[in-house]
Amino acid sequence: MSRNSKSDAPPVHPSVQPLFLPFTLGKLKLRNRIVMSPMTRAFSPNGIPGPDVARYYRRRAENGVGLIITEGTVINHPSAADNPNVPHFYGPALASWSAVVEQVHEAGGLIFPQLWHVGMTRSVLQSADPESLPIGPSGLDLHGNPVTTPMTETDIRLIIDAYANAASDAKRLGFDGIEIHGGHGYLIDQFFWKHTNRRSDRYGGDDYGGRTRFAAEVIASVRKAVGADFPIMLRISQWKISSYTARLADTPEQLAAFLEPLTAAGVDVYHCSTRRFWEPEFAGSSLNLAGWVRVITGKPVITVGSVGLDDEFMSSLMPGKVTGTTGIEDLIERLSHNEFDLVAVGRSLLADPEWVMKVRGGRWEELNPFTSDALKTLI
Repeated sequence: MSRNSKSDAPPVHPSVQPLFLPFTLGKLKLRNRIVMSPMTRAFSPNGIPGPDVARYYRRRAENGVGLIITEGTVINHPSAADNPNVPHFYGPALASWSAVVEQVHEAGGLIFPQLWHVGMTRSVLQSADPESLPIGPSGLDLHGNPVTTPMTETDIRLIIDAYANAASDAKRLGFDGIEIHGGHGYLIDQFFWKHTNRRSDRYGGDDYGGRTRFAAEVIASVRKAVGADFPIMLRISQWKISSYTARLADTPEQLAAFLEPLTAAGVDVYHCSTRRFWEPEFAGSSLNLAGWVRVITGKPVITVGSVGLDDEFMSSLMPGKVTGTTGIEDLIERLSHNEFDLVAVGRSLLADPEWVMKVRGGRWEELNPFTSDALKTLI
């Protein structure tokens, strides 16, 4: 199949027209506003994605996803992963990722890898590399408990270089851009968050300039590695996997101070993770996190959080729980008013590879509900 969109796509149902408008991102032309959200699957034995992983991503491209962001792929650092079956983005795994890119492009899709280091969410002696200790800005776990020693500046430089090398490899393999995972309490976010960053040097302190310095240097190094025209996306969140109420910014002014160094370093797109996309970020405005980031930075933004579902992610993982589908009228209205530019869909696409085509045609009754069983296989 060519790089063009699927030839037998149904006409767009009038109620979802804004979701199926094309979007230009730098030199990329997205066929619609739908992004496949990164979702950890851990189906890559010893870090090597196989043909089943390539088929999994191809199936979403064939069914009309505008842009695919892969599951988190770990950079070349011994404590980057917390699971031996999470895919690597270095060494022998790169040949397999080349095959994934080829499959997605043949099906008419675009694809970014998400580059990831889990930091202190990795426990001591975790099986991915039991001889390597977890690493973080202050050696604290997400509950604030001391586990290891703080990262040295040598540690910081090695990891910055690993991100840049991974980004360079992504461009060489034919990926269309990259996403850096800077949310959810993983390594980069551990530098952002006061609770886990207690440093008093230039990578810490009370101001955002210090706590964003590590991420800004990662972004700048990646930009140098890939050049001016290769899109760099940054995923951010207020919430952490250990604390749904955690906040990096309590006001729009604080959010602006947080974002400024990151934008200046070279971010092209912000992927703004929330648990429920419809919830306002600050009092006095209905804008969600993506909406505020768009207003503050002027950059394209992606919203995400329980799109098309009636319950948020963690609750939906309970055994036997069926997460029902729901309408997306509010999403469409917000999109049509330019609150955000793109919409990331996670569990809905995981449970139903044809979600985009069904929504496009208004086939609401055919949508598959999400259950935790969907996590057990690649479909």
